[in-house]
Amino acid sequence: MLTYDMSEKNKPLYRHLYECIRADITCGKLKSSQKMPSKRTLAEHLGVSTITVENAYDQLISEGYMYAVPKRGYFVSDITGLKLSSSQDIKKLHILKPVKNTENFFDFSSNRTERSDFPFSVWAKLMRETISLKEKELLIDSPCEGVRELREAIANHLSSFRGMNVDPDQVIVGAGTEYLYTLLIKLLGTDKVFAIENPGYKKLSSIYKSNGTECCFINLDRSGMNVEELIQSGADVAHISPTHHFPTGITMPISRRYEMLSWANEKNGRYIIEDDYDSEFRLNGKPIPSLQSIDAFEKVIYMNTFSKSLTSTFRISYMVLPEHLVNLFFKNLSFYSNTVSTFEQYTLASFISGGYFEKHINRMRLRYGRKRTRILEMIKKIFSPQECQVIENDSGLHFLLSLNTELSDLELQKRLLQKKIKIGSITDYYMTLEKNSLKLPDRHQFILNYSGIDMNGLEAALREIKSCMYV
Repeated sequence: MLTYDMSEKNKPLYRHLYECIRADITCGKLKSSQKMPSKRTLAEHLGVSTITVENAYDQLISEGYMYAVPKRGYFVSDITGLKLSSSQDIKKLHILKPVKNTENFFDFSSNRTERSDFPFSVWAKLMRETISLKEKELLIDSPCEGVRELREAIANHLSSFRGMNVDPDQVIVGAGTEYLYTLLIKLLGTDKVFAIENPGYKKLSSIYKSNGTECCFINLDRSGMNVEELIQSGADVAHISPTHHFPTGITMPISRRYEMLSWANEKNGRYIIEDDYDSEFRLNGKPIPSLQSIDAFEKVIYMNTFSKSLTSTFRISYMVLPEHLVNLFFKNLSFYSNTVSTFEQYTLASFISGGYFEKHINRMRLRYGRKRTRILEMIKKIFSPQECQVIENDSGLHFLLSLNTELSDLELQKRLLQKKIKIGSITDYYMTLEKNSLKLPDRHQFILNYSGIDMNGLEAALREIKSCMYV
C-alpha cells in the first residue's frame, strides 16, 4: 500500500499527494500498468478524504501518468520515452537582463514625481465613484481607440489649453507613447523614412528600427530641426518636439513651424509627428500654438502623454490623427484591443472633465516655478558666472548647466558617479557618436531635471560638481 506523510501544511493536500505519486511513477517505483489502490482504500490508509485522493488521481490522469479502466480501477501509464526532469536535473537558465544600479545616487536625470505632487486623495475618490457608478461600463471592452468619455475630455482639454479644434473621434488612446509609435509605424508603413532630431530622445531610434523602419538623424540649429538637412535627407516623416525639445530645451519659433509645414505639404505621404510631451509646464507667457492647430492640410500627428503632467508611472498617452489617417486606422488597425484599463480610462475622464486636471496643472506650475527659482538661486550661490551658465527656457521641467571645465563630459560624469551623483550630458543624446570620421566635441552642457529633485541634497550635490570639474 502506498504510504506518504500527509502532514504537509504549505500546499493543498491533493497537490501534495499528486506530487508524491507522480514522483514514484517518474522514478520507476510504480511500474507501468501497475494497479493503483481505489480512492476509498487509499483515503482510509492515508487518513484523508476521498475527495483529496480523487482530485490527485484526476490531475495524474489529465497529465497522462495514470489511466482509468471502467469497473477495473486505476493503472499506471506507460511513460517510456517520455522525457522527464526532476528537481535535480532542471536546466539552469542563463538570462542576461540589463542591470540597474540600485545604489543611493543623487540623480539629476530622474523625472520621477514627488509623492506630495500626485493628487492621491482626489484620484482615490474618483476611482471609488467610477467603480460605484459605472459597474456596467467597466466590464465592457473598451473600443480600440479608447472610451468615448475620455476622448471627449481630452478633446475639450486641448481646445481650452492649446486652442486645438479636435473631434473626439480623432483621438486614439494607448498605454504610453511607445505603443502609439508602434501603431503609427503600422499605419504609415514600414517603407517610410523617419527623421529624428539630433541630439534627441534616443529611444525613438530603437523603437523605429526594431519595427523595421529606416531612420535618419537631422541636426538642430537655434530654431530646432534644420529644414535644409531635412529636405536633403529624403525623409517622409519628421518626428519633432517643437514646444520644448529634449535635451536642448529649444522652443521652435513660429517661423520655423511654418517652414516645417511647408516641407510636409510639398509631397504626398509626408507627415510631422508633433510630440508635445510637457507643454502644460510653460511657466512664463502664453504657449506658442501647436503645429496641429495651424495645420491646414492634415499633415500633423499630435501626440501627448499624462506621464509628465501626473507621474512617469501613469502610462496613458494619446495621439490626434488627421481625418484621413483616422479612417485608415479604423479600416486597417481597429482589430487591436485598447491597451489601457477601462477603470483608468473612466477615472481619468472624470479627473479631466471635473476640472481636477486643470487645478492640478495650475498647482504644479506654481510649485515647479518656485522650485526652479530656488534651484537657480542655489546655482548662483555656488558657481561664479565664469564657472557655470544656466541655459533655460520658459517651458518644461529641465534646463542645462554649461560648465567651464577642461574635462571631457565622460570624464566628469565618471568622477561624479564615484561620488554617487548621476547627471546626463547633451553629448549622451547624439544619435551618432561620430560625424565626418571625427569624434563629436564635448559641449560641457549637462541636464538638470528638477521635477523630482531632492532639494535637501541639492546644495551638496552641486558643490560636488564644482569640486569635480577641475583637472
